[in-house]
Amino acid sequence: MIYIGIDVGGMSIKAGAVDADGNILFKHACPTGVERGYGAVIQDIAELGISAVKKAGYTMEDVKAIGIGIPGIMDQRSGVVPFCTNLAWHDVPIIEEMKKYTDVPVFVDNDATVAGLAESVKGVSAGCRDSVFVTLGTGVGGGVVINGRVFSGAHGVATEIGHMVTVDGGELCTCGKRGCWERYASATALIREGRRLCADKPDCALMQAVEGDIMKITAKHVIDLAKAGDDDCAGIFRWYIHHLAVGISNLINVYDPEVIVLGGGVSHSGEFLLNAVRAALPKYVFFKSMPCARIELAQLTNDAGIIGAAMLGR
Repeated sequence: MIYIGIDVGGMSIKAGAVDADGNILFKHACPTGVERGYGAVIQDIAELGISAVKKAGYTMEDVKAIGIGIPGIMDQRSGVVPFCTNLAWHDVPIIEEMKKYTDVPVFVDNDATVAGLAESVKGVSAGCRDSVFVTLGTGVGGGVVINGRVFSGAHGVATEIGHMVTVDGGELCTCGKRGCWERYASATALIREGRRLCADKPDCALMQAVEGDIMKITAKHVIDLAKAGDDDCAGIFRWYIHHLAVGISNLINVYDPEVIVLGGGVSHSGEFLLNAVRAALPKYVFFKSMPCARIELAQLTNDAGIIGAAMLGR
């Protein structure tokens, strides 16, 4: 038996036929076209998945389940997506819509959750019973795997880890609260602090790197300058690592996983980030005399969404 994995984003839909071990047999993609409405998008999701199966040399009779990863929340009880900003979806009956095109069982979950599942099946946390995936991008997302199965909580929001408050009364978040972890541990946080640096110190190396245009600042600019030894950006990086480690320690205290996997754009800074987190973390962990989750970088990158979505059905 094989599985269909669908990775749905605001710009593209990626679909693949995947075997039971998480190997992609065939994959392809198409534009999402969110402006057409959810009905047209879900039709494309179904047709792209069915096409992937055929191009892999199988039929739908060989498919055990379809998994879909979305950049939003899924209510597992009702089969409805209550909220998905990037797709402009509100109360979308995705399971019911999928039944128009196939009678194969369909499973849906958050995209960071399925990426975490992918890593636990085929990536850096493979073989581990319990793991937490943390995606460090525009925001901070998460995927929790317990006993080899994704954990999304009673209402599908258990892995919205970016919105746990780590600084009381801190930076205003897009969710309306103040002090959410993602306001301190995301790429957006590095960009914001970089812009503040340039405003306070217009002759700094970061301002020179972006030729005087602070709107061009990226997280990579800040991290690369920190790595090169620039004192100002190194200070921002130390600030960032402190907040990242505080949040990770909370995850360790709550879930006690074997591995915490770091993914997303910021993780592309590789060993520089990894070594800094590993060095900072011990002082924040509660049980200092006991073994602690090891921190690793994600391995699967672009294929994680397809593999993890497929494995929802396994």
